[in-house]
Amino acid sequence: MVESRTQARPLSGTHAVAVRVAAVAALIAIWELLVLAEFWPPAVLPGPAQVWDQLLATSNASNGQGGYAGSTLVERLGVSLRRVGYGSAYGILLGVGLGLLMGLVPVIRAITEPFVTFLRALPPLAYLSLLVIWFGIDEEPKVYLLMVAAFPPVAVATAAAVTGVNKQYVEAAAALGANRARVVATVVLPASAPEILTGIRLAVGIAYSSVVAAETVNGADGIGGMVLNAQRYNQTAVVMLGLVVIGVTGLIIDSAILAGQRALSPWRGLA
Repeated sequence: MVESRTQARPLSGTHAVAVRVAAVAALIAIWELLVLAEFWPPAVLPGPAQVWDQLLATSNASNGQGGYAGSTLVERLGVSLRRVGYGSAYGILLGVGLGLLMGLVPVIRAITEPFVTFLRALPPLAYLSLLVIWFGIDEEPKVYLLMVAAFPPVAVATAAAVTGVNKQYVEAAAALGANRARVVATVVLPASAPEILTGIRLAVGIAYSSVVAAETVNGADGIGGMVLNAQRYNQTAVVMLGLVVIGVTGLIIDSAILAGQRALSPWRGLA
């Protein structure tokens, strides 16, 4: 009896890009149709053209307002990306380090796993106020907020990846004379890299989605600050522009991490 199996084949790079572009175009078309149908007034649901006009206005430093409230869109995005970059980097370094120890030393895993699980269950806004009390309202609480948000998924993914490494590979390397540090560097880390990158992908996504919350505290110079300021003045088109920019840049970052995963593990068929 022959068992037939069907398995979905991943799209090629060109086809995947084409499908994603078509999906974005369809979403914009639906958005425009809703605007034309006038279900909501323009102040509630501005159209793509209004958002595009705000993109041009906020990107223009010579419009008399210096972009938006003194800073261009690119400058604001740069500030937010810098915060996400620092916070994610610190969280990833801590997560990979602790995750390695958790995967290699069962006692450390038993001690630290409840703490990591506790942090993972907390939404970022839950500890933002505490970070402000501890570190003030400058850059530190924003970066630490994103660091704490990015840390748990990396630690959990790294620990699971290290634990799941084939023991035969480790034993073979040890039999060839590799010490423990060399086994970790040449066997455990390379074998764990795809899963660690999955944790990093989740961590960066969480950190980036939390940047608006981080910028509610003296973060008027970031993209989140622009969104919050526009909300106060009912500038819906600017709010939607900020959300679109955050979403698009997040998609670009995620695609870059996914490309790294694909390069490290081409057999997994990541599309």
